[in-house]
Amino acid sequence: MDPAGWIDTSAPYVRPGREGAADAWSEEAARRGHVGTNELREVGEITAPDDIARDLGIEGERHVVVRRRLVLLDGVPIELADSYYPVSIARGTPLAQPGKIRGGAVRLLADLGHRARRVEETVSARPATATERDLLRLGPTDWVLVLRRVSHDEAGTPYESTVMTMVAEGRELRYEHEEG
Repeated sequence: MDPAGWIDTSAPYVRPGREGAADAWSEEAARRGHVGTNELREVGEITAPDDIARDLGIEGERHVVVRRRLVLLDGVPIELADSYYPVSIARGTPLAQPGKIRGGAVRLLADLGHRARRVEETVSARPATATERDLLRLGPTDWVLVLRRVSHDEAGTPYESTVMTMVAEGRELRYEHEEG
């Protein structure tokens, strides 16, 4: 991967794409002359970790649907993306089923009535864990960037929490916000 000149922006990842379009990652990579793909590592219902339960405002049994993906650029792993959804939203939908979601999760969520009105993102850096080093093909002393995104709908209800663990070398995150 040649990260020179590649600046990430989150806007395409929280707005639903046009009907029938590819997912935002595939489109972004293609615009830059690359191939962006995802490998689905896991889909299922789990008990939400404390931080995810807090993000989604879940109490009690705290069940969520998780979709874990390995994100690749030209076949090279660059990111781990774990998205969590309350079971009240995801159960019985393609979010809870193995396989690619046509148009991506953001399009599906919009079709289900969940469009991002407010998005919170937090970025941190830390040494990679052994599992992250293995999946992302990192060295023993490499660090990762961790971007945590929580999307809220019109009513202010959080409906998605995504934790993205990224190869840090050569990565720059850029934030753009437009009214409209």
